[in-house]
Order: sequence, then C-alpha cells, then structure tokens
Amino acid sequence: MKTSFYTGSAALALLAAMSAQPVFAQVADSQSDGEMIVVTAQKREQRLVDVPMAISVLGGEEIAEKGVSSVQDLSFSVPGLTMREDGPGSYTIFMRGLANQSGSGALVGQYLDEAPLSLGGFIQLSPVALDLERVEVLKGPQGTLYGQGAAAGVIRYITNKPDLETFSAALTGEVYDVDQGEVGYKTSAVVNVPIATGKAALRVAALYEDGGGWIDQPEAGIKDGNGTELLNVRAQLLLQPSDRFSAKAMVQIHRAETQLGLGFEEPDRTVDIAIDPATVLIPKKFDFTSYNLELNYDLDFAQLVSATTYTDFNEQYHFTYIPRPGNFSYGIVEGNDARYGTASQFSQELRLSSSSGPLQWTVGGFYALGKNDLLSNYGYAFAENGDLYEGGGFVVDGLYYFSKSRTENYSVFADVSYDLTDRLTVGGGIRYFHDKQRDLIETVPDTGVTNRGTFESTDPRVVVSYRFADNARIYASYAQGFRSGGFNQAPFGSYGPENIETYEIGSKGSFAGGLFQYEVAGFITNYSDMIRRRLVNVDGQFLSESSNIGKVRVKGLEFGVQVRPASGLTFGVNAAYLDSKIIDTDPGDQVNIIGDLTDYTPKLSYSASANYDFAVASEVDGFLRVDFNFRDKVYYTDRSSFLASVLPQKSDTLSLLSARLGFDFGRFSAEIYGSNLLNINRAIDPYQGWANSNRTRPRVIGLKVGAKF
Repeated sequence: MKTSFYTGSAALALLAAMSAQPVFAQVADSQSDGEMIVVTAQKREQRLVDVPMAISVLGGEEIAEKGVSSVQDLSFSVPGLTMREDGPGSYTIFMRGLANQSGSGALVGQYLDEAPLSLGGFIQLSPVALDLERVEVLKGPQGTLYGQGAAAGVIRYITNKPDLETFSAALTGEVYDVDQGEVGYKTSAVVNVPIATGKAALRVAALYEDGGGWIDQPEAGIKDGNGTELLNVRAQLLLQPSDRFSAKAMVQIHRAETQLGLGFEEPDRTVDIAIDPATVLIPKKFDFTSYNLELNYDLDFAQLVSATTYTDFNEQYHFTYIPRPGNFSYGIVEGNDARYGTASQFSQELRLSSSSGPLQWTVGGFYALGKNDLLSNYGYAFAENGDLYEGGGFVVDGLYYFSKSRTENYSVFADVSYDLTDRLTVGGGIRYFHDKQRDLIETVPDTGVTNRGTFESTDPRVVVSYRFADNARIYASYAQGFRSGGFNQAPFGSYGPENIETYEIGSKGSFAGGLFQYEVAGFITNYSDMIRRRLVNVDGQFLSESSNIGKVRVKGLEFGVQVRPASGLTFGVNAAYLDSKIIDTDPGDQVNIIGDLTDYTPKLSYSASANYDFAVASEVDGFLRVDFNFRDKVYYTDRSSFLASVLPQKSDTLSLLSARLGFDFGRFSAEIYGSNLLNINRAIDPYQGWANSNRTRPRVIGLKVGAKF
C-alpha cells in the first residue's frame, strides 16, 4: 500500500524548523539546572560524573525524541558503536574498533535491567525502545562486573519500574510513510496499577507495529516485502512488603515476522535471490520470551541482590549468497539456505554491594547455562570451471547442516574503590571466569563427533580518579577483557580465546548548574589472538574455518559536550575517532596482512543535535529537535574470498538528518517527524561482495499522537 497522506505539508514544516538553529548534539538527557544524571553502570547508584569510565547515556525522553527504536538506531547516536544487522532483531554488535564476526561469543554484552540479552555472538536479543528510563552504553572492557561477552563494552537498557503509589496509563498511535515504500503503523500502551498502595504494583508495556517496508523482489511479485509485523509485551510485578526487601518479576514476550527475511538489498531497493530469482524463500521469524526475577534485601551495611533469568529463543530465516565480481567464488557458486535456530539460557547472579562510605565494594558470583541449535537445509549452484553465468554448472539441493552447542560457565568477581581523600579515589577489581563448552557439527545426520573444551580467564581492572572540582573528575584506568575460543566443523580443529587490554585516561564534568557538560577519553587497546574466519573449498563445498590470526592495536579519542545557553535550549555534539589496525599476523594467515584496517570500524563518527523546549500557551508546551549523524565508511577484509583489487570491501559514508516537532496539551500530545530527510540511499554494511549488505532506510515522514490518563 502506498500513499503520501500529509507528506508534503509535514516536510515543509520540518524543513522550516530546521533552518531556525544551528545543529549540535546532546550527550545526555535534558535536565533541569543542577540536576545530575544517576547511573548504575558499576551495579550501584552513582552520579554519572563520579563513574571513572566512558559512558554514553540517553534518557527515556531523549530516546523518544530522537526516534530510537532499534539497536541500529542507537548505533547512529553513539559514535564508535557499530554492528552488522541480519534483518530485524538480529545484530552482531561492535565497539571501539573491536569488531569481527568470527568466534562463538559476543564482544559487546546487552542487558535489560538485570536480564542478559546476549545468547551468543550471533544471537543478540533486540529490546524494543518502549517505556525505558535510560540507556547506558559502557565503553571498553567490562569483564570485572559483566564477565565474558563484555570485552568491548556493555549496553544496558533500564526500564521504568512499577510505581507503588499512583495509577497511570499512556497510549500512543503512529502512522508513517516510507518514501517509495508502504505506510507503517505502530501503537503502544503503558499501564501502571498499584495493587496494594506502597506494597505492590503491576506495570505493563506493549507495542504492535506492522508495515513500513520498501524492498521488492520483482521476479516473485513481492512488493515492500521487508515490512515487519512486531509484537512486544513487557510486564513487571513489584512487591515491597517492607523497607528492607523488594522483589521484581519481569516477563518480556517478543514476536516478529518479516517476509523478505534478512533485508539485504541492492541499490535499486530490490533483493537478489540465488539460483532462481523468482524463488519465494521462507520468511524471517525472530521470537523470544524472557523471564527475570530480581530480589533485593537491605542488610544495613550492604545490599544483597539476586538476579535469575531464563530466556527461550526461536528463529527461522533464509540466507542467500551471490558472489560479486572480484570474489573468488564469482561464477562458481551461489546458493540459498533455510535456517532454523533455537536457543535457551539460564543465568543466576548473586552479589553483595556496600552501603555508603569511603570504602565501596561489590562481590559476587555468576552462573550461566546456554544451549544453541541450528539446522540448515540448503542448496547451491556449482560450476567448477567458473562458467555458472554462461550456463555451466549444476544445482546441488537437499543438503544438510546441523550444529548443537552447550556452554556452562561460572565466575566470581570483586570490585572495590576507596576515597583516600575527599578528592582522590583509587580502585580495582578482578574476575575469575571458567567456561566449559560442548559442540557437535554434522553435515550428514548422525555422523558428527562431539568436541569438548574448557576456557579460563582472570581479568583485572585498576583505576585512579581525582575530583578537581565539585562536579568534575579526571581518571586513568587499565582493564582486561576475554572471549572464549571454540570449534570448527571437520576437517578443521578448534581455535583459542581472545584477550583484550585497554589503557584509558579521561575526564568528565558539569559546570554552572549543568549548563555546560563535557566528557573526553583517550585510550589504547591491544587485541590479541583475534579470531578470523576464512573460506576453504573442500570437495566442491565452501567451508568456514575460524582461527587465531594475530594482533590489533586500537588508538581512540572520544569527546562530547553539551551546552544550554538559554532556558529550554540545548546544543551538543559527541564524536569518536578510531585508528584500529592489524599489527601482527600468523604466518599462515590467508585473511589479513599487517596494516589492514579492522572490520566494521569507522575512522570518524559523530552525532550532533539541537533541542528547544518552549511554551506555546499557558497549558501547551512544545519541543523541536534536530539530529545529524555522520559515520565514515566501515570495512571488511578477507583475502581468502576476494581479489586484492576489490579489497577492502566497504560501506558508504553516512550522513543522516532527522527532525521532530511536538506539542504537549496536558493529557494529549502530537508530533510530526522525519528521518533520513535527505533521502540518501547508501550501504550501511560492507558485506556487498556476497550480496549481503543493508542500506539506509528511505526518508520517513510520520505522525504520532498520544494520550495520558
């Protein structure tokens, strides 16, 4: 379905608004004079300015005003954060130049409150940006408090908790028009119900979205096939029978389906399908249900926290691969897979955190048991002489691949800081991690051999910080991170773990009652035994082998500033510069050479915005927000798959402009917005040599209305 509804008038209004002010970016959420942002990055409440690490914080209001609805949107707003998106809901996340798609575990961890969202390197559950208090992006190794999967950083989504005192409800409806695509619809509701005033409350947030596609498969008669039908429901029950004890139970249900699966597209906004372009492949389904129970008990001298989480995940998707010129497989092979995956994870964390005082400490333990199965039914066209597109070769169909993995790990950790004076603080932490893995890979049913292995790591952190003004601090830190090794399919062997160490110095502060805020950090990271994957032709089949190939050095500088020159008016900018290169390789490495840039790492990225809150009448408030996000090209290098003449594979430079104008009438609100207002059509992903690249979403103009009760 295609309509322009109010597109012309809305676009004119937004363009007129944009011309009124220069554009800068907001580093953190809008706040009143003197109010300080509070975060829980170190698993206890602290002022943001007092946390000795680089953190980007987006408050709930800012998330809504920026139109952040996915992890991909978040990556454009947080410089240095990148990812590969394999269709709605599937992300491999990278940060600070630690970026590759090889290995079995995650480099960046995700949490929804206390619930882990990372089930593996290729299964990162996608929370819906609904009813969030804030998002915290912790940069650099976070292994001491967050363990494996946090070697490059952590993303924490903090929800609004149930209110024990007051009933409230909110309802929103949204309609948006995708340029040369279809109309999309979105509705959400949040209800908070005190069950027993001061003792128990229930909070439910739900979102439903449908449509908004723009990618076609003309040969199959599919139009706008990447529109997603999404349902997300999150319910939280909070019980607080006494001042000392509270219990919060949370369940999140996520169901998503997309006809054209992974959403890879060509510059003409179509999708290519291997072998027969008219083939209708299976749709993508991305479903999960997560349960979390968080218990808190105040022991006076410390807070005892227990967090128990169980997540069940199911997905199906098609995967098509078509080599482009310069790819060694061009004219030899192309194919389609139908993949079906299931995963589950149980985790338990128990920790004790000190109360106030010059000595602050956290000690605890963590246990997780994860299972992951993947079944692939696939076929491919093969021409040994490279004449596939001249009518040579033949089709091999009905092939089978199955993998079954199990990982069980535990860790113990401690983190401590001590105020030597009222300005000087020293601290450190350590975590011991033990990971036991079991893995089975089969290409013929009931013929596989189970591999077993154990990986261990002890990861320290040391930090010194000095408060040189009431709300300003300088710090220096050293931290280590770790990612386990894993297993290949026969005839290849296993691969070892990766190790990361980061040296960082930074400063952050707030002056004039919060009218001026800044954050700056410089760092050097050594990334050793990096895992890379290569393709090997074994008896006509292209098999993947992962191995430890060498060392990467990352030099980075991050900067952010926010200024409020007048009441209601906020300018800001934040940026990241990354120099991430391979400095050593294994003599037998066929993928990289010394001097290669690391994958998915932009040299420069920045986010700039301006926000103006104003009064229209005595009971009507308004806001105008303009955002501009820039990202350099990101790269992908694989000398086992591509000729040197087409390396590195690369994305395009991105320049994304968006704006939003809204009015609050008390109980009711209305907003008009536009994203990608310049309507650029650029490759986000560098994986174009396999026809596996996403592109920027076309210009979107939308209308959102809401009501509060």
